[in-house]
Amino acid sequence: MAEERQPGDVTFMTVAEVAAIMRVSKMTVYRLVHSGELPAVRVGRSFRVREDAVTEYLSQSYMGTA
Repeated sequence: MAEERQPGDVTFMTVAEVAAIMRVSKMTVYRLVHSGELPAVRVGRSFRVREDAVTEYLSQSYMGTA
C-alpha cells in the first residue's frame, strides 16, 4: 500500500525529474542550482530539489502576456 503524504511533508526531486517537469536539459537545471536561482540540497554527489522550490521558481519566472 502506498504511503499517504501528510500536510507539511516535503518532497524532493532529482535533477532529472526537475528537468523533465520544466522540459529543459539536466545541464540547465544544474546551472540554475549552481547560480542559486533554484535552491537545492546536496546529497553525496547528487542534488535534490524541493518540489515547492520548482513550483515557486516557475511561478516567479512566468511571463504573462501584456
